[in-house]
Amino acid sequence: MISSNTLPTTPTLTTRLPAVGTTVFTRMSQLAAQAGAVNLGQGFPDFGCERSLLTAVNDAMQADFNQYPMMSGAPVLRQAIVAKIAALYGHHYHVDSEITVTAGATQALTTAIFCCVHPGDEVIVIEPVYDSYVPAITLAGGVPVAVEMEVGAAGYTVPWAKVAAAVNSRTRLIIINTPHNPTSTVLRAADLQALADIVRGTDVLILSDEVYEHMVYDGHQHESVSRYPELAARAFVVSSFGKTYHVTGWKIGYVAAPAALMAEFRKVHQYNVFSVNTPMQHGIASYMADPAPYLELPGFYQRKRDLFRDGLKNSRFELLPADGTYFQCVRYDKISSQTEAEFAEWLTTDIKVAAIPVSAFYQQGKESGIVRFCFAKRDETLALALERLGKV
Repeated sequence: MISSNTLPTTPTLTTRLPAVGTTVFTRMSQLAAQAGAVNLGQGFPDFGCERSLLTAVNDAMQADFNQYPMMSGAPVLRQAIVAKIAALYGHHYHVDSEITVTAGATQALTTAIFCCVHPGDEVIVIEPVYDSYVPAITLAGGVPVAVEMEVGAAGYTVPWAKVAAAVNSRTRLIIINTPHNPTSTVLRAADLQALADIVRGTDVLILSDEVYEHMVYDGHQHESVSRYPELAARAFVVSSFGKTYHVTGWKIGYVAAPAALMAEFRKVHQYNVFSVNTPMQHGIASYMADPAPYLELPGFYQRKRDLFRDGLKNSRFELLPADGTYFQCVRYDKISSQTEAEFAEWLTTDIKVAAIPVSAFYQQGKESGIVRFCFAKRDETLALALERLGKV
């Protein structure tokens, strides 16, 4: 019999992720809200999507597309994805066996890692690295192996010789991200060729995070892994409707992969999410009939990038190249000797503009004197932020 005087206790739980706490994006967004700062930290737009997309989703709801879809995704959406990839990158994925709709890109990335990484397998990540990769590798029992990007006056570059040196018999997966968050680096054809040279003749797989595929500027094209048959044959390619259509809260993405890889992906997918919001899938499929929204996206965001860069060009911030994504990295060594986290907090509380320290994207918190701003904001939001930053 349990004593009425005994207080209930919660059993001790040994954490699976001892190095993980609240993400820097959550912390900085909370601090921005508390300080009344312009939030250029977390990567989401402060403007809405096109009304016709909402109409398409509402029409799907009214048409009673409200029950479970197929586990792999609504066929009409998978067909639209196949057609888009073929038109843009020349690769023809099979609609039934090689495309899966996911609950956002993070779920796609995590599922891809879970389906192919076994305990003890090594996974090469390129630092600075998006924050979801390493925890997923750890949960899978894998070993993250970091290769740091090099940064100079011309921005960040991937040292492919060091990536090659990190590959060994235990390497299961290389994760790449282009356009790259947080550095805004865009991999070029020479980079993809270097990657192909590294994996040729091995069993190493590739996980290519391409959520910013439609945000490549200055007339350049996105070099999707799907463009390169040698790479596509061993790759999971991930993208995001949330990023492309300004609906990050919808959490809908997709993964494309060869049938043998996709079969393993779906084994995990069916038990960690099973399926994804049905009316939104049908609404997005209808909306994709017009390619203009994603074809015009580079111009839309390049204008915002140029507006933001022009507003900072006479400031004490040093602008690094921003060839893709909707992020701008800056050096601040002419302003402060604070650590990146300290400087980002000071910007947020004193200058009233929130930023993200790039050190948060390194496992060991490397200090480079660089912070990241997000320019996916209304022009008036950017103008207010620039007015404040210009006084620093």
